Amino acid sequence: MASCFAGGAPAQAAPLCTFLQPIGGNGTTPIVSKQVGRGKLIGRTNWNTDFIVDRPYDSYKFFFTANSSSGSAQYPVTGYLKFSDGSNLQVFNETMSPPLGTGRMFGPFPAIPGKQTSQANFKIGASDDPGALGFSYRISVQGCSGS
Repeated sequence: MASCFAGGAPAQAAPLCTFLQPIGGNGTTPIVSKQVGRGKLIGRTNWNTDFIVDRPYDSYKFFFTANSSSGSAQYPVTGYLKFSDGSNLQVFNETMSPPLGTGRMFGPFPAIPGKQTSQANFKIGASDDPGALGFSYRISVQGCSGS
């Protein structure tokens, strides 16, 4: 009889991950497409996107894909976990210059013991680099259990 164990150790199940819905989305797709715009003194920019965490998860994964390319322009890409007590934790902060179609996963980032995660936030901004304006991208976030 064949063993279902590798090297005598029990096999571990892969975590079950679920896409989180963006706040203000239409509920049909968990993937958000945006374009880097200028900051505004008054009003909203498109730099921040929040995803609702509707139940506890063990970890979180952030996904980013470049829909366009602007040569060597640099884009700040930051991710946060926001908590029900109003605090937050920055889980990554990088400057990227991704070619068209390039994807990147950040994480998995473990849930913080004693904190209830209420939102996951992606912030993609325009740097001082004028070539960054108009860059388009897709983002999504997953919550994972059993990791």
